[in-house]
Amino acid sequence: MGNVVIIGSGASGVHFALSLLGKGYEVIMLDVGRAKPPAVNPEDDFNGLKTNLIDPAQYFLGSKFEAVVHPGSEGEYYGFPPHKSYIFSRPDSFRLEASGFAPLLSFAQGGLAEAWTGGVYPLNASELREFPFDFDEIAPCYDEVARRIGVSGVIDDLARFYPVHDHLLEPLRMDSHSRLLLEAYEKRKRFLNQELKCFFGRSRVAALSQDVDGRKGCSYTGRCLWGCPTGAFYTPSLTLDQCLRYPNFKYLPGALVSHFKFNSERRVTSVVAESLGESGGREIEADRFALASGTLSSSKIFMDSIRKATGEVIKLTGLMDNRQILIPFINPRMIGEQYDPASYQYHQIAIGIEGQKPGEYFHGLITTLKTALTHPILQNIPLDLRTALAAFRNLRAGLGVLNLNFPDYRRESNYVTLQADDRTGQSSLVINYAPPEDESETLRRIVKIVKKALWKLGCFAPPGMMRVRPMGASVHYAGTIPMSKTRSRYTASARGQSHDFDNLYLADGTTFPSLPAKNLTFALMANAVRMADQAF
Repeated sequence: MGNVVIIGSGASGVHFALSLLGKGYEVIMLDVGRAKPPAVNPEDDFNGLKTNLIDPAQYFLGSKFEAVVHPGSEGEYYGFPPHKSYIFSRPDSFRLEASGFAPLLSFAQGGLAEAWTGGVYPLNASELREFPFDFDEIAPCYDEVARRIGVSGVIDDLARFYPVHDHLLEPLRMDSHSRLLLEAYEKRKRFLNQELKCFFGRSRVAALSQDVDGRKGCSYTGRCLWGCPTGAFYTPSLTLDQCLRYPNFKYLPGALVSHFKFNSERRVTSVVAESLGESGGREIEADRFALASGTLSSSKIFMDSIRKATGEVIKLTGLMDNRQILIPFINPRMIGEQYDPASYQYHQIAIGIEGQKPGEYFHGLITTLKTALTHPILQNIPLDLRTALAAFRNLRAGLGVLNLNFPDYRRESNYVTLQADDRTGQSSLVINYAPPEDESETLRRIVKIVKKALWKLGCFAPPGMMRVRPMGASVHYAGTIPMSKTRSRYTASARGQSHDFDNLYLADGTTFPSLPAKNLTFALMANAVRMADQAF
């Protein structure tokens, strides 16, 4: 069967690897592979951590308060716990500069999805219309990934947008605020559906509602953001652990791949990696190779490989990302109620909005405020601190945030390229992004609909608190080496095989020819499984 080198251990890479291992291939995975720290006090819930940790302030905010979202932090209500900083730190030798884009990269075991919020939303036939394969080809892969990771949810009004897949577990226990919102939707759904084209329902989430295959079901400790202590919440490092049980799998951490070498027949012969923490590097040969280190990192490896072999600095166009808008809201019926910290922390409700054009769709997630960092919201209340704090204590149970996602499409003006340093031979990744010309009008139109929908649910969005997140903040990057039925430079086949190098496969978001509004991770995993099934 031969051996395959996979670069990267993110959501795409580990599921691509697991499928190949099941077929009997020898798989070598190269990865920087920064490992997550062990869970502290795994028996404690959120409030227990605040009580029992020796220094809870350091745990929640960091020794230098690096988790604090300061007033005026444009576009943000989210802060990451300091012990998750390993996910986003990058090697000193990886340099980049960006215009119109605020990129996040990960060199951690499991990649960026180690910090995801678990949204599981399969792309439907309409959203795959620009892809060079039919929905029927990927549908069984949704089933397979759902079996592997554990997905909780129900079949409700949102099934019109989210294809129903197998292995759907019972939904998680709903918090009281989310339940109240869905009850209000049931009373107003005719108007919401017919007049606003808005549909509400339960989120599908990658968290176990029951024990499955040795993993414990959700214990409702309110620690989702801080790192699930039981493994009920899925992250790709769990699948990496599965891969490590196979005798035909070799995992090589501490390796930052810089480029691959290829011969005159345009076949990749080896990959070259810098050995972090050691002098020198390593070069590994194989029969086939797969880039799965995320759109930005995979693109840099691809471009650097051509630059080092030919001296040509190329540009990969079509970079995409989902614009996100954060809309805080208040539900007056929950004012004065006690919030429930013993609950699943992330979004429990999703919203789908049909657009004006055929197949146009906008996607939202509603997170009721429970045990997340609260200071980013508190300091944005337009009152003095003492008054804002008093108001917040009464309002907390009725606060929520709707995260609204917009689709994107490939444009020549959005690209990645390299800036080479002739003196050192090293390069920097250069990113350029500009939103579509009609973006402002689209944002205003859809936000207006969302605010009307919230009003119909008995809620309102306070003026001045909406945040338009910077491009790059969603981390749904795609499109630089798109799948295409037509063979041309810097594209890939429907099976993810490079049209430039016959034995190179692109197993991550680089190959997506369009970017629907939905969270991307589930589709990335399913597509990686599809590629491994069809191309190997």
